[in-house]
Amino acid sequence: MTRRVRTRRSAALTAAICVGLTVSLTACGDDPDQGTNGVQELPPAKIEKKARTAVEGAESVRLSGTIVAKGDTYRLEMRLKDTGAVGEVATKGGETFSLLRVEEDLYLKAGAAFWVDQEKGDKGEPSEADLAAAQKLEGKYVKVPDGDAAYDQLSGFTRMDVLLEGLLVLDGERTTGDRLEVAGTRAVQVLAGDGSGGSIAVSLEGTPYPLRLKRAGGAGTVELDEWNQGFAIHAPKDGNVVDYGKKISASTDDA
Repeated sequence: MTRRVRTRRSAALTAAICVGLTVSLTACGDDPDQGTNGVQELPPAKIEKKARTAVEGAESVRLSGTIVAKGDTYRLEMRLKDTGAVGEVATKGGETFSLLRVEEDLYLKAGAAFWVDQEKGDKGEPSEADLAAAQKLEGKYVKVPDGDAAYDQLSGFTRMDVLLEGLLVLDGERTTGDRLEVAGTRAVQVLAGDGSGGSIAVSLEGTPYPLRLKRAGGAGTVELDEWNQGFAIHAPKDGNVVDYGKKISASTDDA
């Protein structure tokens, strides 16, 4: 009898220990706040402020996504910092060009199709001369004069402070949205107008940088990563720079 009681007690104790360990480990593994920076505990307006402060202190970022500006749609893949930027822009009309800014100098590089459109203008079909001129410009950097009408619009894609300030615009009452992952990083959303006025996904890991921005009215969505990772930029060699000698159109009719 005594042996049976001991056996039962031993089995019960073992079971209790196993249950206790299981509950403990499960609780730790399921804690959604474990390892976070704690911003999820703040009111939405303060989460947004934390994100804006993080942006103001950042030195560089990689930006990718789509934005609508002045009725034109652009797909951007840019690396940005205060002293310059490098990347690629594609229009809804199918044209793609590269931008490089070193301090205040802005360079544009595009394929022959882009320059054919520039050459023909409103003339309809391009002439043989237009095609020949476009071929000479293909793959070369063209320095955009700061007096050219396209300079302000194109350089806006390369200025980290200007671009992010324009994207970090929310319209409406702020509320805290769902948690999600952006490229494997945990984040919490701040919604404006229940999302119709835009939203920001703010990192819950490390510095609370914005990781995804959705603009109001469906005016584009961009993702931000590689914060403060830095990158090198250099002006192109003289032999790879040509003078276009004409005004550059920054948008297309079907964009």
